[in-house]
Amino acid sequence: MMMQGETIPLEPGKTGMGGVMNSVIIGVAGGTGSGKSTFTQRLKNYFGDEVTVVYHDNYYRRQDDVPFEERKKVNYDHPASLETDLLVEHLKKLKNGEPVECPVYDYTVHNRSDRVVRIEPRRVIILEGILVLQDAALRELMDIKIFVEADADERIMRRAIRDMRERGRDLEGIFRQYVTTVKPMHYLYVEPTKALADIVINSGQNDVAFDVIRTKIESVLNQPEDQ
Repeated sequence: MMMQGETIPLEPGKTGMGGVMNSVIIGVAGGTGSGKSTFTQRLKNYFGDEVTVVYHDNYYRRQDDVPFEERKKVNYDHPASLETDLLVEHLKKLKNGEPVECPVYDYTVHNRSDRVVRIEPRRVIILEGILVLQDAALRELMDIKIFVEADADERIMRRAIRDMRERGRDLEGIFRQYVTTVKPMHYLYVEPTKALADIVINSGQNDVAFDVIRTKIESVLNQPEDQ
């Protein structure tokens, strides 16, 4: 299973007339631990290289001049922590049929790594992240906006398990970050974007919602490339 920050370079996709890809962008938002990544991964597993996935998390700003202990205290759930302007630029290039060099974020050091991954344009681009519906410029690029929701207790438990298993973090630090930044930022910036979504689903394991989006993606992929 491909994890966040491990985008695999793909073979160049074909573009439409004039080099424009005419890609459909599907935004998948939701709070931490809501199941948005699970839903996104299910789509990626089903369609494979026919779709491209872009993670907003990879666009966290560089903090090379900030000591590690201070980086741990940064509010990563605030929109200002993300270089969204660069993401918008990259999405526009992908829609125009151009590949991009995507940054890779390293959760273990709370900083952007020195790696980049080449992302090729595809007819369908899935954009995943807690704040992808919060930014107006991002929303304008989306054709479908999805919000995945889940009970708050379930979300914090999932986050704790993930952060300990995958990011080498301790429970005390996870709880402190959740109380000081994650929870307040969720209600300030993430939860309100549910009203901006075209589709709201409960959990990433919602089979009905998956079938609806799968069918939509199939219809896009089956269209002639000049449409």
